[in-house]
Amino acid sequence: MALLVIASCQLMVVLDITIVNIALPDIQRSLDFSTTSLSWVVNAYTLTFGGLLLLGGRAGDILGRRRVFIFGVLLFVVASLLGGLAQGPGQLLAARALQGVGGAIASPTSLALISTTFREGPERNRAFGVFAAVSAGGGAIGLLAGGVLVEWLDWRWVFFVNVPIGLLIALATPRWIRESERHPGHFDLTGALTSTAGMVLLVYGFIRAAQDGWRDALTLASFAGAVVLLVTYVLIERRSRQPITPLHMFADRNRAGTYGIMLCLAAAIFGMFFFLTLFVQNVLDFSPLQAGLAFLPVSAVIALGAGLASRFLPTYGPKPFMVVGAILAAAGLAWLTLTDVDSTYAGSILGPMLVFSLGMGMEFVSLTLMALSDVPTPETGAASGLLNATQQVGGSLGLSILVTMFGTASNNEAEKQVPAFLAQATPAERLRFQRTGELPPPWSDEVLAAGVSAAFVMAAICTVLAALIAVLVIQVRPSDLERLKGDAGPGGM
Repeated sequence: MALLVIASCQLMVVLDITIVNIALPDIQRSLDFSTTSLSWVVNAYTLTFGGLLLLGGRAGDILGRRRVFIFGVLLFVVASLLGGLAQGPGQLLAARALQGVGGAIASPTSLALISTTFREGPERNRAFGVFAAVSAGGGAIGLLAGGVLVEWLDWRWVFFVNVPIGLLIALATPRWIRESERHPGHFDLTGALTSTAGMVLLVYGFIRAAQDGWRDALTLASFAGAVVLLVTYVLIERRSRQPITPLHMFADRNRAGTYGIMLCLAAAIFGMFFFLTLFVQNVLDFSPLQAGLAFLPVSAVIALGAGLASRFLPTYGPKPFMVVGAILAAAGLAWLTLTDVDSTYAGSILGPMLVFSLGMGMEFVSLTLMALSDVPTPETGAASGLLNATQQVGGSLGLSILVTMFGTASNNEAEKQVPAFLAQATPAERLRFQRTGELPPPWSDEVLAAGVSAAFVMAAICTVLAALIAVLVIQVRPSDLERLKGDAGPGGM
């Protein structure tokens, strides 16, 4: 029951990253977002989530993980209610940012609770396997749930649905989860704020570049501000007696490599869900429900990959699954670069999506175990928070880079399609184009497909980089295999 409560919270938090994706076209029409600015509906959540995860993990260590866990869940519930009631872009983005804060408080404490609730060895391995499967498969489940809610109700219900679920989790937690030991310390608020603000400016710079070019003054100012803030953040962490990011964790070769791999893979999985959601609804004309069903196999295959990795990790160690998983993900994304307006779901989307998902299922279990291996109990919250932070920050930063690639390629394609459109357009269509600047189908389909294909090229490069890190950096020691088998003495993860 404790695992059910913890996994349900993680499912709600992860699911919310993608459940909104399926509603993006409806949100765009309802609240007047542009395609590039639409990515902020995702990034407003993931940036605050990733930027404050370390603070959330630290809060659990100091104040007690169960108490902090409940507070994070309830804050998430309030923010979800506000998101469903939003009447404009600003209100929605503010609610999404507040959701990210709630998720950042609840998520790292949930992972740390697994480390303190389950015994090291096979029992903890299975718990981590369930947690990793939920973390990875929650994205696909979110797309299905989003499709059902948007199709049968309204896009606002992708937010409202969190309210009863979150309340049930908050009520069940005191009954099934015991409070953890508190560890004295203080909160590194300056480090948390400078890191989050720096990442926001960095992501904004990439998205601004997609809209206004690399020479735009605000684009350059955003990058400059991001560099200043992130350098300040590192300096603060080096001098702090109790930093929000324990930099000594990067001294461990395997842990540093794990964080690097997660950073790269998160960019790929965020990009896949974002762009394929737009493609199947706008080019293939899938309804929201059809789009959600189209992604359902992803969840099953991720669970399969996670199950295989959990079963054979004690025998082979995590490195083979890290390498093979990244290679499979890269192969799937390389296949998706062939996507064009003539693509079909069965012939062009399903196959590469399943190959990618199998690789990601293997990766998430291996990365989770490696990141928390041999971490002292007082630092499990910080270690789990850092792993989640690299996932969310990598996803946000990666998505902004992919959006930049998408914007450049789609703008180039639009320049080719505009003359063809004007040659065939009626006076009414020309007037509408002059007013909105947007091409109608089928010309708009060509533009979107060209942008999506270019974005997948960059996503594939990210996964190749992850594979290289796994091959060159990760080293599995005999003591690591002993811990996975439960043969190690006291201490452990």
